[in-house]
Amino acid sequence: MKVLGIDTSGQTASAAIIDGQKLVGEFTQNDKLTHSQTILPMIAELCEKTNTKLQDIDVVACAAGPGSFTGLRIGGATAKGICLGIQKPIVAVPTLDALAYNMFMAGAVVCPIMDARRQQVYTCFYEWQNETLSPLTEHMAESIDHVIEIAQKFERPVVFLGDGVPVHKEKLEKNTNFYFAPAHCALQRASSVAALGLKMAKEGKATKGDLFSLIYLRKSQAEREREERLQKEAGHDI
Repeated sequence: MKVLGIDTSGQTASAAIIDGQKLVGEFTQNDKLTHSQTILPMIAELCEKTNTKLQDIDVVACAAGPGSFTGLRIGGATAKGICLGIQKPIVAVPTLDALAYNMFMAGAVVCPIMDARRQQVYTCFYEWQNETLSPLTEHMAESIDHVIEIAQKFERPVVFLGDGVPVHKEKLEKNTNFYFAPAHCALQRASSVAALGLKMAKEGKATKGDLFSLIYLRKSQAEREREERLQKEAGHDI
Protein backbone atom coordinates (compact mmCIF):
# COMPACT_ATOMS: atom_id res chain seq x y z
CA MET A 1 0.00 0.00 0.00
CA LYS A 2 1.40 3.40 -1.02
CA VAL A 3 0.82 6.21 1.45
CA LEU A 4 1.39 9.94 0.98
CA GLY A 5 2.10 11.58 4.33
CA ILE A 6 1.61 15.32 4.89
CA ASP A 7 2.47 17.36 7.97
CA THR A 8 2.12 21.15 8.24
CA SER A 9 1.04 21.21 11.88
CA GLY A 10 4.08 23.07 13.21
CA GLN A 11 7.20 24.88 12.05
CA THR A 12 8.15 22.23 9.51
CA ALA A 13 6.50 21.42 6.23
CA SER A 14 6.99 17.76 5.40
CA ALA A 15 5.81 15.30 2.76
CA ALA A 16 6.71 11.64 2.36
CA ILE A 17 5.75 8.57 0.38
CA ILE A 18 6.01 5.08 1.79
CA ASP A 19 5.28 1.82 0.02
CA GLY A 20 4.57 -0.81 2.64
CA GLN A 21 7.66 -0.88 4.84
CA LYS A 22 9.78 1.08 2.34
CA LEU A 23 10.34 4.82 2.63
CA VAL A 24 10.30 5.91 -1.01
CA GLY A 25 11.09 9.57 -0.40
CA GLU A 26 10.72 12.40 2.09
CA PHE A 27 11.10 16.17 1.90
CA THR A 28 11.18 18.31 5.04
CA GLN A 29 11.68 22.05 5.22
CA ASN A 30 12.03 24.19 8.34
CA ASP A 31 12.44 27.85 7.49
CA LYS A 32 10.42 31.06 7.41
CA LEU A 33 8.42 30.27 4.29
CA THR A 34 4.74 29.71 4.89
CA HIS A 35 3.30 26.25 4.36
CA SER A 36 1.02 27.60 1.66
CA GLN A 37 4.18 28.40 -0.33
CA THR A 38 5.94 25.12 0.27
CA ILE A 39 3.68 22.10 0.66
CA LEU A 40 2.16 21.77 -2.83
CA PRO A 41 5.47 22.32 -4.68
CA MET A 42 7.08 19.91 -2.21
CA ILE A 43 4.54 17.18 -2.97
CA ALA A 44 4.88 17.77 -6.71
CA GLU A 45 8.67 17.53 -6.56
CA LEU A 46 8.51 14.49 -4.30
CA CYS A 47 6.31 12.70 -6.81
CA GLU A 48 8.57 13.74 -9.68
CA LYS A 49 11.79 12.65 -7.97
CA THR A 50 10.32 9.29 -6.93
CA ASN A 51 8.57 8.71 -10.25
CA THR A 52 5.22 8.47 -8.47
CA LYS A 53 1.88 9.54 -9.91
CA LEU A 54 -0.71 10.80 -7.47
CA GLN A 55 -3.10 8.22 -8.90
CA ASP A 56 -0.69 5.53 -7.62
CA ILE A 57 -1.28 6.64 -4.02
CA ASP A 58 -3.63 4.32 -2.11
CA VAL A 59 -4.26 6.54 0.90
CA VAL A 60 -3.26 10.00 2.13
CA ALA A 61 -2.23 10.40 5.77
CA CYS A 62 -2.42 13.93 7.11
CA ALA A 63 -1.37 15.32 10.49
CA ALA A 64 -4.70 16.47 11.91
CA GLY A 65 -3.65 18.33 15.04
CA PRO A 66 -3.22 19.71 17.50
CA GLY A 67 -0.88 22.40 16.20
CA SER A 68 -0.82 25.69 14.35
CA PHE A 69 -4.37 26.54 13.30
CA THR A 70 -3.24 28.04 10.01
CA GLY A 71 -0.78 25.22 9.30
CA LEU A 72 -3.35 22.54 10.06
CA ARG A 73 -5.89 24.10 7.73
CA ILE A 74 -3.36 24.36 4.92
CA GLY A 75 -2.34 20.72 5.30
CA GLY A 76 -5.92 19.55 5.71
CA ALA A 77 -7.14 21.44 2.65
CA THR A 78 -4.22 20.11 0.60
CA ALA A 79 -4.81 16.51 1.69
CA LYS A 80 -8.57 16.70 1.13
CA GLY A 81 -8.08 18.23 -2.30
CA ILE A 82 -5.70 15.45 -3.35
CA CYS A 83 -8.03 12.73 -2.00
CA LEU A 84 -11.06 14.16 -3.76
CA GLY A 85 -9.05 14.54 -6.96
CA ILE A 86 -7.74 10.97 -7.05
CA GLN A 87 -10.76 9.50 -5.25
CA LYS A 88 -8.72 7.81 -2.55
CA PRO A 89 -9.30 7.70 1.24
CA ILE A 90 -7.65 9.80 3.92
CA VAL A 91 -6.42 9.07 7.44
CA ALA A 92 -6.44 11.76 10.12
CA VAL A 93 -3.25 11.12 12.12
CA PRO A 94 -2.98 12.88 15.51
CA THR A 95 0.09 15.10 15.38
CA LEU A 96 1.30 14.17 18.86
CA ASP A 97 1.03 10.45 18.08
CA ALA A 98 3.08 10.92 14.91
CA LEU A 99 5.73 12.93 16.77
CA ALA A 100 6.04 10.23 19.41
CA TYR A 101 6.30 7.68 16.59
CA ASN A 102 9.67 9.27 15.72
CA MET A 103 11.06 7.60 18.84
CA PHE A 104 10.27 3.99 17.91
CA MET A 105 10.65 1.45 20.73
CA ALA A 106 12.17 3.99 23.08
CA GLY A 107 12.68 2.57 26.57
CA ALA A 108 11.84 5.89 28.19
CA VAL A 109 8.55 7.72 28.49
CA VAL A 110 8.13 9.79 25.31
CA CYS A 111 6.70 13.29 25.60
CA PRO A 112 6.19 15.42 22.47
CA ILE A 113 5.54 19.06 23.30
CA MET A 114 4.36 21.60 20.75
CA ASP A 115 4.53 25.29 21.56
CA ALA A 116 1.00 26.65 22.12
CA ARG A 117 2.22 30.06 23.32
CA ARG A 118 1.28 31.76 26.59
CA GLN A 119 3.58 29.31 28.43
CA GLN A 120 1.42 26.40 27.26
CA VAL A 121 2.17 23.34 25.18
CA TYR A 122 0.17 20.67 23.39
CA THR A 123 1.35 17.36 24.77
CA CYS A 124 0.72 13.73 25.64
CA PHE A 125 2.85 11.11 27.40
CA TYR A 126 3.51 7.74 25.75
CA GLU A 127 5.33 4.49 26.30
CA TRP A 128 6.12 1.62 23.98
CA GLN A 129 4.63 -1.73 24.89
CA ASN A 130 6.36 -4.18 22.59
CA GLU A 131 5.73 -2.58 19.16
CA THR A 132 2.65 -0.63 20.20
CA LEU A 133 2.74 3.07 21.06
CA SER A 134 0.46 3.48 24.08
CA PRO A 135 -0.68 6.86 25.47
CA LEU A 136 -0.30 7.29 29.20
CA THR A 137 -2.40 10.48 29.32
CA GLU A 138 -4.98 12.29 27.23
CA HIS A 139 -3.92 14.84 24.62
CA MET A 140 -3.60 18.08 26.57
CA ALA A 141 -3.10 21.82 26.24
CA GLU A 142 -1.36 22.60 29.53
CA SER A 143 1.16 24.96 31.09
CA ILE A 144 4.75 23.79 30.82
CA ASP A 145 5.01 23.83 34.62
CA HIS A 146 2.14 21.35 34.91
CA VAL A 147 3.68 19.14 32.22
CA ILE A 148 6.94 19.07 34.17
CA GLU A 149 5.03 18.06 37.32
CA ILE A 150 3.41 15.16 35.47
CA ALA A 151 6.75 14.07 33.97
CA GLN A 152 8.44 14.05 37.38
CA LYS A 153 5.83 11.65 38.78
CA PHE A 154 6.88 8.89 36.39
CA GLU A 155 10.24 8.59 38.17
CA ARG A 156 11.63 7.26 34.87
CA PRO A 157 13.64 8.82 32.07
CA VAL A 158 11.44 11.06 29.91
CA VAL A 159 12.43 12.00 26.36
CA PHE A 160 11.08 15.35 25.14
CA LEU A 161 10.77 16.34 21.50
CA GLY A 162 8.88 18.89 19.43
CA ASP A 163 9.12 22.62 18.79
CA GLY A 164 8.21 23.33 22.41
CA VAL A 165 11.59 22.01 23.58
CA PRO A 166 13.75 25.00 22.60
CA VAL A 167 11.10 27.37 23.99
CA HIS A 168 11.08 25.71 27.42
CA LYS A 169 14.43 23.94 27.53
CA GLU A 170 15.78 26.12 30.34
CA LYS A 171 13.09 24.78 32.67
CA LEU A 172 13.20 21.23 31.37
CA GLU A 173 16.95 20.70 31.63
CA LYS A 174 16.90 21.35 35.38
CA ASN A 175 15.59 17.80 35.78
CA THR A 176 18.24 15.10 35.61
CA ASN A 177 15.90 12.41 34.26
CA PHE A 178 14.72 14.53 31.30
CA TYR A 179 16.35 13.97 27.91
CA PHE A 180 15.97 15.58 24.48
CA ALA A 181 15.61 13.95 21.07
CA PRO A 182 18.37 14.74 18.53
CA ALA A 183 17.71 17.04 15.58
CA HIS A 184 16.88 14.32 13.03
CA CYS A 185 13.83 13.14 15.00
CA ALA A 186 12.97 16.16 17.14
CA LEU A 187 10.34 17.73 14.87
CA GLN A 188 7.45 16.60 12.71
CA ARG A 189 8.28 14.13 9.94
CA ALA A 190 5.80 13.14 7.26
CA SER A 191 7.36 9.67 7.13
CA SER A 192 6.12 9.08 10.69
CA VAL A 193 2.68 10.40 9.70
CA ALA A 194 2.66 8.05 6.70
CA ALA A 195 3.85 5.02 8.68
CA LEU A 196 1.31 5.56 11.43
CA GLY A 197 -1.32 6.36 8.80
CA LEU A 198 -0.64 3.03 7.11
CA LYS A 199 -1.16 1.22 10.41
CA MET A 200 -4.39 3.15 11.03
CA ALA A 201 -5.64 2.46 7.50
CA LYS A 202 -5.14 -1.27 8.03
CA GLU A 203 -7.20 -0.91 11.21
CA GLY A 204 -10.07 0.53 9.16
CA LYS A 205 -9.59 4.17 10.22
CA ALA A 206 -9.39 5.63 6.69
CA THR A 207 -12.34 7.69 5.49
CA LYS A 208 -13.50 9.74 2.51
CA GLY A 209 -11.66 13.00 1.91
CA ASP A 210 -14.68 15.19 2.57
CA LEU A 211 -15.12 13.62 6.02
CA PHE A 212 -11.62 14.60 7.20
CA SER A 213 -11.67 16.78 10.32
CA LEU A 214 -8.98 18.48 12.39
CA ILE A 215 -8.20 17.99 16.07
CA TYR A 216 -8.31 21.16 18.18
CA LEU A 217 -7.49 21.14 21.89
CA ARG A 218 -8.38 24.78 22.43
CA LYS A 219 -9.84 27.77 20.62
CA SER A 220 -7.75 29.76 18.17
CA GLN A 221 -5.95 32.91 19.27
CA ALA A 222 -8.39 35.05 17.29
CA GLU A 223 -11.35 33.41 19.03
CA ARG A 224 -9.76 33.82 22.47
CA GLU A 225 -8.94 37.48 21.84
CA ARG A 226 -12.48 38.12 20.63
CA GLU A 227 -13.94 36.55 23.78
CA GLU A 228 -11.58 38.57 25.99
CA ARG A 229 -12.56 41.76 24.18
CA LEU A 230 -16.28 41.01 24.56
CA GLN A 231 -15.81 40.26 28.25
CA LYS A 232 -14.01 43.57 28.77
CA GLU A 233 -16.72 45.43 26.87
CA ALA A 234 -19.41 43.71 28.91
CA GLY A 235 -17.64 44.62 32.14
CA HIS A 236 -17.28 48.22 31.00
CA ASP A 237 -21.01 48.43 30.20
CA ILE A 238 -21.83 47.32 33.75
